[in-house]
Amino acid sequence: MKSLLILLAFLSIFNSANSQTEKDNYKEVSFKFVSFFNATKNDSIVAMFSPEMKAALPIEKFTQVSAGLKMQLGSIKKIRYVRVQNATALYETTFDSAVLAMTINLNSKNEIGGLLFKPYTESKPIERNTTKMKLPFKGDWTVTWGGDTKEQNYHVESVAQKNAFDILIYDQHGSTHKGTGQVNEDYYAFGKELYAPCDGEVVLVVDGVKDNVPGTLNPIYIPGNTVIIKAANGEFVFFAHFKQHSIVVKQGQKVNTGGLLGLCGNSGNSSEPHLHFHLQNVEDMTIAVGAKCFFDQLKVNGTLKTDYSPVKGDKIESLK
Repeated sequence: MKSLLILLAFLSIFNSANSQTEKDNYKEVSFKFVSFFNATKNDSIVAMFSPEMKAALPIEKFTQVSAGLKMQLGSIKKIRYVRVQNATALYETTFDSAVLAMTINLNSKNEIGGLLFKPYTESKPIERNTTKMKLPFKGDWTVTWGGDTKEQNYHVESVAQKNAFDILIYDQHGSTHKGTGQVNEDYYAFGKELYAPCDGEVVLVVDGVKDNVPGTLNPIYIPGNTVIIKAANGEFVFFAHFKQHSIVVKQGQKVNTGGLLGLCGNSGNSSEPHLHFHLQNVEDMTIAVGAKCFFDQLKVNGTLKTDYSPVKGDKIESLK
């Protein structure tokens, strides 16, 4: 079944906490949505939308979408709360004829800022990779965020990227850039080649997001230019923040370990050029669960390590 996209607006993926406990505002909004949907009260649903949602999906368009959804799947029989992440709650939603994942994004006024339906699958979380992984770059890079604790890694509060890495290049003076650092070209990581850490298939490519001016962020598409690779053992490797128009692989392409993917950039929710890298159990980050990534062989602070997962402060280098 094709995914049924209603709208997903202003979804902040990389910076908010998650929760396994359903909050009252999500409970109230989701209950109202189901009740109004089953009663075909489309105007009541649209009344819960944020101004941006109403502009993008006015009552006439939403009525068509709602009618199509109901025609294909019937009414909603029940919903089961799964989690909330980045102001977006995930519900297992049982219709008369199918089970979908419903995500509802709420803004600060508890208005619906995003709504998405897609097939729901109970994908089993993975603890770590079984596929052998190689560091996706050459030379010495330093882990700025990485590890299992909040002190080591602010990503631990995100379900999908709880074991993610942010990796930069520092000079001998502890700086990530030369000169004033006012342009991306000043940063040592900017434009560096990034490589496939394993064999696999490219399942997603985003390449058109502009690089930020250093010190600014892009809250509209948080990962920026992105590549996701599906490894043979089912791990999904997520790269974020590539340089605009630098990605050289295509969706559906098979890649081999060490194959060039693109260049490190500063797109998305990134204040300076760096690599964001993590593993997850499914392709879709809105329902994914993160996994710990161990690299097969690498140098850590000058010492050879095998089957090692880097932590904050590690200077890491791939073996040739």
